[in-house]
Amino acid sequence: MAADDTPVETTADGRWVVVDGRRWRASDPSIPEALRTELVGELMDARRAVGAARRAGDEGAERNARDRVHAANVALGERGHPWWDEPTATSRDERIAATIEALASRRGERTFCPSDVARVVGGDSWRRSMDDVRVVLRHMAGSGDVEVLQRGRRLGHDDEWRGPIRVRRALAD
Repeated sequence: MAADDTPVETTADGRWVVVDGRRWRASDPSIPEALRTELVGELMDARRAVGAARRAGDEGAERNARDRVHAANVALGERGHPWWDEPTATSRDERIAATIEALASRRGERTFCPSDVARVVGGDSWRRSMDDVRVVLRHMAGSGDVEVLQRGRRLGHDDEWRGPIRVRRALAD
């Protein structure tokens, strides 16, 4: 439903939402509702941040906010490779990275489990996505984009990652 409680029109195949006669790609319906809600919240926060940065004339903050909007859209399946097509290795990694970025931005210092990312990109077969998520996560940790923790201790991207890990946005030292 739309914000005013009117039903949202979708195409028969469920791939598109129709607003004022214009088609927009629908979110991936396989994303669990709690995670979809969180990603939509990040998208809305990022869109508000774009407007605030534009009004303040802060081009750097506006670029950062636009990057957040893009990451949330890709995570939701609304941009990038269509969610209904079989993903390529590259498009899968891009969606995993975007989901990590969006969740890390949304949660800030709070951590999340890599399985949340797998649930967003993998649907019902999310467990098969865990190895791909860890590969992308290791790369992002090596780039300093996120921190990976185990029992509260930050792991380096070269450390051995065994057992449960948690992720959060990179904090300033």
